[in-house]
Amino acid sequence: MNSLFPNQIELPIEGMTCSACAARIEKNLNKLPGVEAVVNFASEKVRINYDDNQVKTGKLISTIEKSGFHVVPQSVQLQIRKMTCAACAGHIEKALNKLSGVSASVNVANETAKINVTPGAATVDDLIAAVINAGYGASEISETSRADEKVRRLAAYKAELRLFWISALLTLPLVLQMGAMFTTGDMEVLPRWLQWLLATPVQFWIGRRFYIGGWNAIRSGGANMDVLVALGTSMAYLFSTVVTLFALNQHIYFEASAAIITLVLLGKLMEARAKGKTSEAIEALIKLQPKTARIERDGHVIEVDASSLKVGDVIIVRPGENLPVDGIVIEGNSSINESMLTGESLPVNKQAGSKVFAAKLNQQGLLKCRATSVGAHTQLAAIIHLVEEAQGSKAPIQRMADTISGIFVPIVVAISVLTFGITWWLTGDFVPALIHAVAVLVIACPCALGLATPTAIMVGTGRGAQVGVLVKNAAALEHAEKIQTMIVDKTGTLTEGKPEVTDIVPIGTMTIQDLIQIAATLEQGSEHPLAKAVLDTAKKQNIQPQQVSHFTAIIGGGVTASINEDKYLLGSPKFLIDRNTRIDEAQIKTLQAEGKTVVGIAKFSNDTPIILGYLAIADQLRETSIQAIKRLQTMGIEVVMLTGDNIITARTIARRTGITNFKAEVLPQDKANEVMAMKASGKFTGMIGDGINDAPALAAADVSFAIGAGSDVAIEAADVTLIRNDLMSVADAISLSRATLKKIRQNLFFAFVYNSLGIPLAAIGLLNPVIAGAAMAMSSVSVVTNSLLLKRWRANN
Repeated sequence: MNSLFPNQIELPIEGMTCSACAARIEKNLNKLPGVEAVVNFASEKVRINYDDNQVKTGKLISTIEKSGFHVVPQSVQLQIRKMTCAACAGHIEKALNKLSGVSASVNVANETAKINVTPGAATVDDLIAAVINAGYGASEISETSRADEKVRRLAAYKAELRLFWISALLTLPLVLQMGAMFTTGDMEVLPRWLQWLLATPVQFWIGRRFYIGGWNAIRSGGANMDVLVALGTSMAYLFSTVVTLFALNQHIYFEASAAIITLVLLGKLMEARAKGKTSEAIEALIKLQPKTARIERDGHVIEVDASSLKVGDVIIVRPGENLPVDGIVIEGNSSINESMLTGESLPVNKQAGSKVFAAKLNQQGLLKCRATSVGAHTQLAAIIHLVEEAQGSKAPIQRMADTISGIFVPIVVAISVLTFGITWWLTGDFVPALIHAVAVLVIACPCALGLATPTAIMVGTGRGAQVGVLVKNAAALEHAEKIQTMIVDKTGTLTEGKPEVTDIVPIGTMTIQDLIQIAATLEQGSEHPLAKAVLDTAKKQNIQPQQVSHFTAIIGGGVTASINEDKYLLGSPKFLIDRNTRIDEAQIKTLQAEGKTVVGIAKFSNDTPIILGYLAIADQLRETSIQAIKRLQTMGIEVVMLTGDNIITARTIARRTGITNFKAEVLPQDKANEVMAMKASGKFTGMIGDGINDAPALAAADVSFAIGAGSDVAIEAADVTLIRNDLMSVADAISLSRATLKKIRQNLFFAFVYNSLGIPLAAIGLLNPVIAGAAMAMSSVSVVTNSLLLKRWRANN
């Protein structure tokens, strides 16, 4: 930076494919006045020095977007304090979304805000200031702040509990007086001055939180539960105070105002405790990470803080210890218990060369491992991040509840005013009118509506993480229950994804060793599972591939290349036939009928390809594939298999697994089109895949599932990631989705029915304000408790 360009910003860019893209962005930015831009294609970032008197960040970003690229928004999570109901969440969202370049979503259940910010549009301090100005508190969530927040919540809970007991002691004599009134008929056991003395600290000391919360809500242009409680109790308290001061011949209601505040406090305490249990799953995941690790350094074993570990460190893991990082075993044999992350009860054997992951339990032997991923880059950290993202997101079903919560309080206040006016007009008596109006205010509860969806989502996603089902967002969890057609890829999904050469069939004078050498030479460098099977066979037989030239790969077909100036073909029977190769179709069909994939190798002679032989490659079905397909079908889901294999092999695999609908010889680039075609027919589709070739099809499906051992690209494209290499996890995910949505519907039904019945009953005088206050306090507790019942859900049910 210099005097010409006093401001600097670095923006992440998405969509660059080559250095020409970087040059185009640079050129367009540098055309702007007061701008000096440099694009780093390797890091996919642009550093811009600029004069904000001549150009604003919004113009810089729009220039990049107009160039055909995308500025990746920054994601920030804030811990929110002082929220009391769903209406508060709406006020905070409104305050944050007023900021330019900010998109915010507030979760009332875990009291967090998930915010996407266009880089340069707002800082974290700007976001926190917006929340504070709305009357609430906020801080950025980090590893250290998570622990601090837990301590703060515990301290706040203890303080609230202490206030509750004080409130209960002050309220108890007033409530006991009500009992005496019913048994002895004596209207006032305690003198009025004593009742006023007991009720006043409850109203203005214990209950000050409702006044503060209500004022902050009104000041920010809204209203929340605090407004209802403050209005209702103040009406009862002030009326009783006036009657007491002027010695009027009217009944007083100090017991109502004090009891309502005490009961609401009790409800909030129970709600806080229950809400804390909704996040137990993620806390359990965090606790799995050991605080210290034993590493080998300069020939000595020392104990260090796990957070100080670096890639390449050699870690010693004793029996009974959890692994501190992801790594590779370099020495030792043991069995690892992975149940805490995958739900898989059987231990997994590990030896030199095996991959191991952080937080998993070493059961028997001593292991020496080299760290490959540490800190925020481990599988455990990715799981925690994914679960937090899902728990902080909103399900589409929540939109209606949010809309109602936003207008709920003003409507209730209007109903209360109408109740007061109509009752006074009909009865000619002020006191019953006041009591009915108070009952309307205190029974109405927007909290139950606001908590109905997020608490169930939190418990559901947390429970899923415990059994190896990672849901990307709440929408995916909601949509999974709607799946009518499940599309499965064959290789690596139905099968193990570890194909092996089972038959080597040389033709004429060709030997087995020569055929394998030619095939390995043509397949070297390929990442295709079938190519790996050929190369593994060559390696086992100590056959070295030769040099290759003029290599050309045809996706979904095969390859052509030259070896020592001779031109060769390798590929599927169809690929060979299309290039005028004569093949033994009867022999090929025999191998395909056994569920094997056949690859042919041919050599050109006078521009005519002559077949040299065939390789048959088989990929074993996963142990649970047949059971999983049957379970999905039992759940009412049609299973469709897509495969690039020939029709005979595809039919054999389909018959073994019980799949009646399949499509063979589908090229990788055509899988997405097949998915789109099924969606166009009106079917709600799910797609399961594991490889890079599946990513477009996964993205095209309504809900996508990635097998955990698959490629990073597939996992990134999927809505649900399955840590276990087991199709039963797909059925588990759908079962969990159905259970979660069932709880959400129960919660919403209860919240709607409660308010729909409670408010009219209070308006016509059938509910005493104290009973109404108790009902309001318990309504949100009931919703959270019902969501917690999701913890009883079990996989494979």
